[in-house]
Amino acid sequence: MPKTANQKRKLFYLLSLLKEESDASHPVSMKRIVSTLESYGIHAERKSIYSDIETLRALGYDVEYQAGKPSGYYMGSREFELPELKLLVDAVQASKFVTEKQTNALIKKLEQFASRYEANALQRQVRVKNQIKSANMSTLYLIDGIHQAIHENHEISFVYCEWNLQKKLVLRRGGDRYIVSPWALLWEDENYYLVAFEPETQMIKYFRVDKMKQIRIEENKRCGKKEFEAVDLERLSRKNFGMFAGEGKRITLEFPRTLVGVAIDRFGSSVPLIPVDGDFFQILTEVNISHQFYGWLAGLGNGVRIVEPAEEAEKYYRYLKDILNNGRKK
Repeated sequence: MPKTANQKRKLFYLLSLLKEESDASHPVSMKRIVSTLESYGIHAERKSIYSDIETLRALGYDVEYQAGKPSGYYMGSREFELPELKLLVDAVQASKFVTEKQTNALIKKLEQFASRYEANALQRQVRVKNQIKSANMSTLYLIDGIHQAIHENHEISFVYCEWNLQKKLVLRRGGDRYIVSPWALLWEDENYYLVAFEPETQMIKYFRVDKMKQIRIEENKRCGKKEFEAVDLERLSRKNFGMFAGEGKRITLEFPRTLVGVAIDRFGSSVPLIPVDGDFFQILTEVNISHQFYGWLAGLGNGVRIVEPAEEAEKYYRYLKDILNNGRKK
């Protein structure tokens, strides 16, 4: 009886062997297949294994045979190719909202889509990383809850937090719950933001997901669809700096030609570049004016300036002057 039960598992063990132990550089020989099945108490002849491999192929598994040395069978293609897995590992590793523990668990799950040899390559890739990771274990579940509310067309409520000098998240508004209609999740500056309509203020607002706690899906249906549809999220990410909203203004910026790549990365390849005086160029774009925007400009160094409107150039000049004066105070 045990032998019969094991025979029924033969196809599963064969598939597991091919998935875990084989790739184009490491085919498994017929001898190894037979000995592996024997270790599970399954006696198998070559003819039956050929039949099992054809069954796997009929089920959609890409089982290839390689002649020569080494020879044997291997998984020709998988759910994810190795470059795709490396991309996913990079994304998980770079995500600040995913904790170190969750990162390791997710990468371990991704390794299951590769042979053990390819999995080792993924681990070598991970060890060169040195990202600052979140300590908030609940962020992934918050994201899932928000997606559920969006799918079911319901409002959500939550408490919102901010950091204090003791490096602890403390409740805003004394712990009063925010009630909003969630419309989208936006990835910006390595953080997730909830884009939501707040009925209390009748405005579209943005909330850092890792600062949200105690999310609850409410009975009321969402509102603010018209307001959300008026928001161009792609354009918003170019206008806002650090997701700090400000007054939207059409401005002309001037950069040294060495910063063409920086301008395109920030404002997109469709923005016109207007040559000026040989060594400079200007762009006309719309941004939300904020201190974060000023800080971005200042960080680009000498030669970067606001050209028009004149009042915005003056505001930026005063911003820099105030920083210089405050820095000189003793």
